[in-house]
Order: sequence, then structure tokens, then C-alpha cells
Amino acid sequence: MADELEFIEEGLQRSQIDEFFAQELGRAGYGGMEVAHTPMGTQIVLKAEKPGMVIGKGGKNIRKITTELEERFNLDDPQVDVQEVEEPDLNARIVADRLGNALERGWYFRKAGHTTIDRIMESGALGAEIVLSGKVTGARSRVEKFNRGYIKHNGEPAEDIVDSGVGVAVMKLGTIGVQVKIIPPNAQLPDDFEVYDDVEVEDYVADTDGESVEELLEGEPEDAETTEVGHDEPDEGAEADEAADAVDEEVIEEEIDVPTDEDVEDVDVDELEEAVDEELDEETEAEAEELMDEMDDDEEAEQ
Repeated sequence: MADELEFIEEGLQRSQIDEFFAQELGRAGYGGMEVAHTPMGTQIVLKAEKPGMVIGKGGKNIRKITTELEERFNLDDPQVDVQEVEEPDLNARIVADRLGNALERGWYFRKAGHTTIDRIMESGALGAEIVLSGKVTGARSRVEKFNRGYIKHNGEPAEDIVDSGVGVAVMKLGTIGVQVKIIPPNAQLPDDFEVYDDVEVEDYVADTDGESVEELLEGEPEDAETTEVGHDEPDEGAEADEAADAVDEEVIEEEIDVPTDEDVEDVDVDELEEAVDEELDEETEAEAEELMDEMDDDEEAEQ
């Protein structure tokens, strides 16, 4: 199988397994999963709000889930590990399912949205966003958003830092989609910065060999002598080459007589035109005489 098809198959299988867990473990507060393929088998880590309901009495439910994974998805020796979600209000998947259930029980969408997002921020989140899309109040579909704090929508931080979850609320008028995004506490964002008060600047300035900041800002004096690194003494060959280049680059100045305005004013335009006409007439007569001589020579040759 080609690599592209293999990636597609793995992604499709992962999505189907996630959907299966969401249906089977909805009441237990399913909060996501992680799948890792190892030489010993397939390791699956489940996150749930109530791990006891996932495991069941005497491990009955977990064995049923393992058997279902082997038969339906053809997994080799699946090993399921269940972990409890420490703070359910910071898990986007659990929050989205809770909000969807609240809407199905008849909560007004504004009250449910504001209450949910307030609980998220009280849990210590840096930012959160809830989007409800569908027929929330009437026959016409629309989108309602609830925002708090700081949220990232694109780029690498949106994929790695922001926790996203999707839920569904089935109402009489139609289905309402619930989308939740949460930035957890202590998340390191690329645009974070800190401002320190009462701090000496010298503690953060690099060693400048005793020079003060003012001297560095002033720069080097104009008459400062600069030497190339690695050349303590001048090279005689280099000086000879520089002298030769200087000779080649000398510019030879020539005196050029440029007519002045007075010289231009002294020239008579009429006389200049007559002189030009005389020269043209003499050249024309000479050419005509040459042409007549050639014609005479041709006639004599024919006779």
C-alpha cells in the first residue's frame, strides 16, 4: 500500500474509533483519546470525566469495548487505558457535550452559553469561545458566538495550544451545532512577554569591555584608525599593487575649447548660409562634370 493511502486509512480508522467512543461513553463524560501503535499491540488512552462508568463493574464495560475494537476495527491486541480528566471545565469535548445536553433539556441558548463560558474562565482558562449554529430560536438558521479572554484562530498555536471540541444538540426545529475552543492555563503563547519593574539596566547589558552605553551609542570617532584583522604589519606587495591601481585610475585632463556666448553672437547667420550653399554648389558641379565625362566615354566605346 502506498504511503498516501496508508495515511488516509489511519486517519479514517482514528475518526471511526473516536466516533465509537463518543457514542458508547457519552454518559461517562468522554473527553478524547490518543492512539499509539506499538510492537506489543495498539495502545489507546481514554480521557473520561467518570472513569468508573467506563470500566464498569468488575471491568465488564472495558472488556466489551476491547472486544468491539478487535472485531469492528481489526486492531491487534488493543490495550485500553482510562484516565480521569482533572478539570472537566477545561476540556473542550466535555464542555461541548454538556452544553448540547443543556440545550436539549430546554435551556435558553443565551443563558446556557454565558453560564458555560463563565465556568470555563473561572477554572483558569486564558480564553474561550463558544459558537452555536443552527435554528437556535426560530425557523431561520443563524450563528451565535460567546467570547471571553484571548483566543487563537489560525497558525501553529491554534493547532497545538487551543483545545477544540464539537457537540450536537438535537432540537425539535433542527440540529444545533456546538463548537468550543479553550486556551488552557499556563499555555506558552509565542507573543507573550514580561515587563520587569525596578530592574537595573546594567544587569541585562552584555559585557562591552568597560564601555558605557552612551559611548556605544555615540559610535566610533571619525579619525579612529582601523586595521584589518590578522594584518599587524603592512604588506609591501599590497602597497605596490595599490600604487599601480592608483596610476591606472588617474584621469588625464585635456583642454577643450568650448565656444562662449560672445563667440556665438559674433557669427553672422546669413554669411554662414551663403558659405554652405557655395560649398554645396561646387560639389554638385563637380559631380555633374564627372557624370558627363563618364557618359562621353561610354558613347565613344560604343562607336
